[in-house]
Amino acid sequence: MTNLFTLEAEVRTDLGKGASRRLRHADKVPAILYGEGKEPVSLTLAHKNVFRAQQEEAFYSQVLTLNIDGKPVDCLLKDMQRHPFKQVVMHLDFLRIDAKHAVHTNIPLHFINEENVTKLGATIAHLFTEIAISCLPKYLPAFIEVDLADMEMGQTIHISDIKLPAGVTSDELAKGESHDQAVVSANAPKVKGDDEDAAVEETATEE
Repeated sequence: MTNLFTLEAEVRTDLGKGASRRLRHADKVPAILYGEGKEPVSLTLAHKNVFRAQQEEAFYSQVLTLNIDGKPVDCLLKDMQRHPFKQVVMHLDFLRIDAKHAVHTNIPLHFINEENVTKLGATIAHLFTEIAISCLPKYLPAFIEVDLADMEMGQTIHISDIKLPAGVTSDELAKGESHDQAVVSANAPKVKGDDEDAAVEETATEE
């Protein structure tokens, strides 16, 4: 089975907008690899492989391997440029990583057991769909679950309420308690009658 997160790459020396345009016409994607105190390297990847891999959620948060002229390099995807209306990946930015150095990246949140809250009549508001974390590459999770099973009407879950995997820390919480942001809330449904009564009271007051 093909590993979607291991991509073949070639070093490119033909740079500039014109060169990038020619690469795209040849169904290739220009990219750059940087980080870990090393010089940036301009690369070329096959578009079909990149396009297939980027359909997977984990592609944006997991450790990727670039086989650069036969030499494997571990990295993270840091940026992707897409065509505004075509299904075409225009450019990729990769960040080198080292197994001994912590990485800082965003990890998607998966909200589970939402039906336990919505059956109470609450409306779920997702304030964030990912959070910034730090960890060694070996501890990097594909996603982090937020369990809403015991959530009550009117309750808000903050970053500090989320159980992070072993070896993983929150970048925001590391800044202090004031950065303990709300992640998801269970809002009580608006009662139409209450709005109408408030409007009537306001009118009466004006008179």
